[in-house]
Amino acid sequence: MNAPTLTANPLETARRLGPQIRAAADEIEVTRELPRPVFEAIADAGLFLMAVPRALGGLELDLPLQVQVVEELGKADASTAWAVNQGCTFAMFSAFMKPEAARAIWIDKPRSVVSNSPMPSAQAVVAPGGFRVTAKQGFSTGCMHASWVAAHAQVIENGEVRKRNGKPEIRYCMVPKTEAQLHDTWRTRGMRGTGTHTFEVKDVFVPEDHTVLTSRDTLVTDGPRYRVPQTLTFAAGDGIVALAVARSCLEAFFELAGAKAPRHMTGLLRDQAISQSTVGQAEALISSGRAYLMETVVNIWDEAVRTGNSSMEKRVALRLAATHAIRVAAQAVEGIYTDCGGSAIFEGNLIQRHFQDIHVITQHLQGRRAFYEMVGKHHLGLPIDESRL
Repeated sequence: MNAPTLTANPLETARRLGPQIRAAADEIEVTRELPRPVFEAIADAGLFLMAVPRALGGLELDLPLQVQVVEELGKADASTAWAVNQGCTFAMFSAFMKPEAARAIWIDKPRSVVSNSPMPSAQAVVAPGGFRVTAKQGFSTGCMHASWVAAHAQVIENGEVRKRNGKPEIRYCMVPKTEAQLHDTWRTRGMRGTGTHTFEVKDVFVPEDHTVLTSRDTLVTDGPRYRVPQTLTFAAGDGIVALAVARSCLEAFFELAGAKAPRHMTGLLRDQAISQSTVGQAEALISSGRAYLMETVVNIWDEAVRTGNSSMEKRVALRLAATHAIRVAAQAVEGIYTDCGGSAIFEGNLIQRHFQDIHVITQHLQGRRAFYEMVGKHHLGLPIDESRL
């Protein structure tokens, strides 16, 4: 294995990798994972280390740049970009761990990625020097190419959930994938290549240094990169993937519209007024969604650099922009898909794939329409749940 080459221009690297990823898109769809050559090219370029501190051996990219890198990957293949965003954003936890432990997990083993699970349904029973971890957890994006799985666990001591600051103590416990069993559960109609399967571990010992509090209340390696909430970093990346899907769908429509003559109509698809209107609307939705998302990403990043913090105002704005990006991207894809008629209904059609992908993305937590309500309540001066901010 090669050590990752920490490229000085990750955005250009993502663009260079685009053709290779695009050429593998059908294989990614069928096998429901990243082909080894694609994964290795991304990992060797250091793109899974975009949020790992430089002091540990990572890239520690500015957040706006990371989002743009994910966007470029998303234009080539949505599943690939999603897997990279999940893997590199979860790696923000490296800044909250002892340096030697963080290096052991993300740096010392080349091409090392940690796949996680959202719900703290595992158990970590206190043991000398660490925990005995048992888990069976789903939605573990990238587990097929990961080196570690992160069991999301409540800490159990003396048969009861241990409390920390009056709340249940919850930790991510990093388990070598060699000690986990993967269950083939990711059988979806879209975003198939993320390989978001279920993993299971049974009574595996995990040293305490290889765990991190989900609340991340102790920052070990500081910097503005770690002052932007992780949940919003996930959201920004997911939002830009959705917009990349919509952009690719629109470009695929251009090709189809210049070749297809719709039945019972005169001229090509591009000559139809309804198609022209759909293109205009899609362009407005995609471009405005991207502009709003990138504006809020830049604003929260600039504030973190300037003040070492991210205000509620900036966090609320990014949450809204990321949610909105997903919703308007879906709206654009739906309009394009409808105008394609029967051409887009078949497996193997690129627009069909975009349609399926975007409708898996909209079902993700980051795309919940309830976030509109939450932001509305905030602006009306009402109390809100800040756990997703």
